[in-house]
Formats: sequence, C-alpha cells, structure tokens
Amino acid sequence: MMKNVLILSMMASAALFANDEIDELKKQIAQLQQHLNAIEQTQKLNAQKELDNKLAVANRSSSGFNQSAFLPDMSFILDTSAVSRNMKNSDYETYSMPGFTEAPADGEEPEIPFNKDRGFNFNYAEVALHSVVDPYFDADVIFHIRSDALEVEEAYVTTRELPYGLRVKAGKFRSGFGRINAIHQHAWNFTSQPLVYEALIGVEGINSAGLQMQWIAPTDTYLMVGAEAMQKLTPESPNEENNLYIGYVKSSVDIGDTSILGGVSLARSKYFEDEAASIINDSDIYGAELTIKTFLDSYSSLTLQSELLSRTQKTAIGDVTQAGMYGELVYKINSNYSTGVRYDSLYKNLYNQPDDLERYTAILEYKPFEFSKIRLQFTRDKSKEFNGKRKDINEVLLGITIEAGAHGAHAF
Repeated sequence: MMKNVLILSMMASAALFANDEIDELKKQIAQLQQHLNAIEQTQKLNAQKELDNKLAVANRSSSGFNQSAFLPDMSFILDTSAVSRNMKNSDYETYSMPGFTEAPADGEEPEIPFNKDRGFNFNYAEVALHSVVDPYFDADVIFHIRSDALEVEEAYVTTRELPYGLRVKAGKFRSGFGRINAIHQHAWNFTSQPLVYEALIGVEGINSAGLQMQWIAPTDTYLMVGAEAMQKLTPESPNEENNLYIGYVKSSVDIGDTSILGGVSLARSKYFEDEAASIINDSDIYGAELTIKTFLDSYSSLTLQSELLSRTQKTAIGDVTQAGMYGELVYKINSNYSTGVRYDSLYKNLYNQPDDLERYTAILEYKPFEFSKIRLQFTRDKSKEFNGKRKDINEVLLGITIEAGAHGAHAF
C-alpha cells in the first residue's frame, strides 16, 4: 500500500513539474515574441529616423535642397562560366526549337545571351543603383555590361507611401508576370532559363517601358493583385503604340514550417502591321505558378517550384495554342551547399511538330559566403534542332557569380 502511495505521489509530482515547465516555456515564448515585436518596431523607427535625418541635412543647405544627402546605394555583380558541350560553337548557334523558335538567318546574331560558347564565357557584369529620392519615390537603375554592349536592363521609380496598400512603378522594368520573370538571372535556382519561357516569351523575358500598379490586401494572408501596361512583348515586336497588358494575382500561406506561394498571370499583346494599325496577330499568354518551401532547420530547406505557361495566338489560319512547363526541386543542405534537379517540357506544339521537347538538369552549388557562389550544372537537352535534324545536347557548366555592395534581398 505504501509503495502504491509513493508511486502515485511521484507521478503527481512529475505532472505538476511538467505543468510548471510548460507554463514557464509559455512565458518565455511570450517574452520572446514581445522582444521580436520591439526589435521590429525599433527597425521601423530607425528607418524613418534615417529618412528624416537625410531630409533635415538636405534642407539645411544654404543653396536649397541638398541632393548629396541621398547618394544612391551601389552594387556590382559579375557572372562568368566555363562550359563543356558535345557540339561546336558554330553549330550550336544555329539551334531552333521546332514549332516554337527558328534558327537565326544568315548574318543574324543568335539570341543566346548567356553561356553561349563551349569554353569560357564572360556573361555579364551588372551595376545597380538604388536611392531614396525623397519621401515619395525610390529610384532604381540597373546596367548590364557585356563584352560588346552596355545596356539599361531596368530604370524605374517606385512610390513609397500610397494609401490602401497601393504601389506604382514607372519606367523600364521586368514584368511581375509569372514566377521568375521579375527575378534576375543570377538569382535563379538554375543557371539556364526554363524552356517554356524561352519558347513562349523569349530569352530576354518581358522587359519593357511601362506602368505597373500593385495592391496588397490588408489581410493576415498575403494577397497581391497587379496590373501593367507596357510598350511591347519583345524587342522585335512591331507596334505603333503600347500593345501589352498584363495582370496577375498572387497569394501565400504559412503552414507550420512550410510556406506555399501560388499565382496566376495573363499577358495580352496586340501586334500592328501598318499605319492603319490593322491587327495581324493577337497573343494571349496564361501562366500558373506554385512554390512550396519547407524549412527543415535554420539553414536547411526543401523547395518545390513549378510553372505552366500556355500561349494562344490568333493568326490568319486560326487560333494556335502551344504550352509547356517546368518543375524543379532544390535541397538546401546547409548555409554553404545545395543541390537540385529540374525537368522542362514543351508538350503542346503545332500540327505535325514534335511534342517531346524535353530537358533534364541537375546542379550542385557551393556558397563560401552569402555574396559568392560556385555552381556545377549538368544538362541533357532533347529540345533542339540543328539544320532540320534533332540532336541531344550534353552540357557541363561551371559558373561563378560574385555580388558586391549594397544589393537588395532577392524575392522569396
């Protein structure tokens, strides 16, 4: 009897001790949350104080407003690679994707912007400037420098404080269409552009002069609606006026350690032939995206990303619809190493054209530090045609990317 009483007493003591531990843990969590909220509030106040100080310094100048108090942040990015490929450069430059893209005409420069040559490639250097113009606008300019060209990749202003969760961007910028169009190449999970983007949109993506408006709903769940009016779909698009209109809806939710981001997009383009502006080609591109990211610990995560794009063109012979998709899985092992695989497919094509245009890609990436990365990528490409004949391409790429300076955080 005494033994049973002792056991019951010990069990009761353990339960009370466990309850005390749980209560103490709850208190610690509440204190931690208060501490984090205080840090967040302090960061916001410091940012506003910094802006106020800059304005005060600028306005104290004897000659009026002193813009030097708002000198822009600057960043520099360098991307280079070494490529091994089972095809000569002169032959590779003539590739086409049957039913989607054509081989360049004689004397025409091939549209292959990065990693074109077997051997060594200087892909580009990127110089980015960002500045708070005043309490109302931010300004960004991004220059791309290649061995034979200097171009303005983006140049735009963005509003800082608009009511009702609105934001407006104006200038030349990458559209928010789809999952990766607005993200620069050096921030992609894989070095090469997805096949469906190249086939339906072009290697430069949607990047043109225009106006963008985005609205973020005042809800606990992230919901963003965007609309854009831009000059044209691609640099080669004929137009007598702005002819590209884009809309998209994107939302995300967090479930435990997993974040889910999804969205749909539509780009509508009209081409014009002559001064009478007779329409010769309407093009509607539909996009659906899904990204699922699970955090395994502080430095490790698993990301599944996929997009489906479909294009319908109104032509003289009727409506033509083509489509494709890609899916990629990336495992971030720790803060230094990550690996991943991607599958690309163009599965809906023109009549009498192949529907088995596919590509398989694998990567291994090492980041010695946050601002540098070395990526080894293997690709087996079954989507290309050379002089009218299909040929599989095997490619091994070793790329190095360096980021220096005040570079903004990349999108999730």
